[in-house]
Amino acid sequence: MARQVVVTGIGSVSPFGLGLRPLWDAALEGRSGVGPITSLDVQEYPTRIAAEITDFDAEQWMDGKQAKRSDRCTQFAVVAANLALQDASFEVTPANAERVGVLIGSGIGGMRTWEEQFERILTRGPMKVSPFFVPMMIINMASGMVSMVTGAKGPNTAVVTACASGTHALGDAAEIIRRGAADAMIAGGSEAAIVRSALAGFCRAGALSRRNDDPQRACRPFDADRDGFVMGEGATVMILEAADAAVARGARIYGEVAGYGMSGDAHHMTDPDPEGLGPMRAMRAALGDAGAEPADVGYINAHAPGTLAGDDIEARAIRLLFGERADVTPVSSTKPIHGHQLGATGATEFAMCLMAIRTGAIPPSRNLQNLDPACQVNVVRDEPLLADVRVAMSNSFGFGGHNAVLVARRYE
Repeated sequence: MARQVVVTGIGSVSPFGLGLRPLWDAALEGRSGVGPITSLDVQEYPTRIAAEITDFDAEQWMDGKQAKRSDRCTQFAVVAANLALQDASFEVTPANAERVGVLIGSGIGGMRTWEEQFERILTRGPMKVSPFFVPMMIINMASGMVSMVTGAKGPNTAVVTACASGTHALGDAAEIIRRGAADAMIAGGSEAAIVRSALAGFCRAGALSRRNDDPQRACRPFDADRDGFVMGEGATVMILEAADAAVARGARIYGEVAGYGMSGDAHHMTDPDPEGLGPMRAMRAALGDAGAEPADVGYINAHAPGTLAGDDIEARAIRLLFGERADVTPVSSTKPIHGHQLGATGATEFAMCLMAIRTGAIPPSRNLQNLDPACQVNVVRDEPLLADVRVAMSNSFGFGGHNAVLVARRYE
């Protein structure tokens, strides 16, 4: 019989600082971390806003040499992992190290390193590139460095599925524990892609909001006047454990990773399946894995980035699966608070689901003034909704038609 998997620790790096609590407080209060981009000269860009992290020092958590040889994406992952271990009161020791694994997802990985080193090629020649260029850039180095810093020697891998990466990472990590290949996993997502090339690419794709004069109101999920998503950066990493082991050591449990579903749209490089069938299948699979029904779900943290196509298609998918329950099941998107963290966003949003279960408060979807008639779901707006949430669902959908859904359940 497959083992139950629970979350015992959560660490987050966000525009609000280190740890989950500042981020959760901002979500409940509706405080946005979006503002003018300060790390780049963006005068020539049509989008000049993002949810940046402006005060971050990796050397407080890593050896100075390790920090200098790590991309910002990897640094975020290492810090979030250490915060999660602290939060869980979990220690990786020689006795358990081989049964503790690492799985960190990222959509883009070390893009800042790639930009810096390619510029060296152009301006100073190929032999001036750092010998650590490739290991700093590759996406799996986030998992690799977390294992080096923590001493975890169990299964160690990475996942890359665009904006679904963090959700896939948590789901895959839970499966590793379920099948008995590890007793605990350090898992989540990290992203640091607020760089010139990524910003330019998303601008050219027409994916980003251009509300530069009103950054905190720019990201508008489900709103009829939405005009694109707002980039974010950061990491959320969790400690997943077999439930029996967590209970035996007296761990504080946020909730159970009860269900995991995946699907592919097989439709388009960037646009979702217009019928919403791909996302619907992933949600249906996650509920089936959890042994739950739509009527059991007390909250859906929607992917809903504020794009013209994405939000209404997700709403259509929810209605396809939930039927009339879509009229009463609370839905919100927290991206107006922390930005779209790309490969990290799924882990951050699953943390929102766990906190809704734990605290009985559902964060509102900020900036919703005029609900798009095509988005016929029960969106929580303006103020947190107090509710007895026992089951929550987190949706993540990535470029390439990658759909991933997690179901959290109160552990009793």
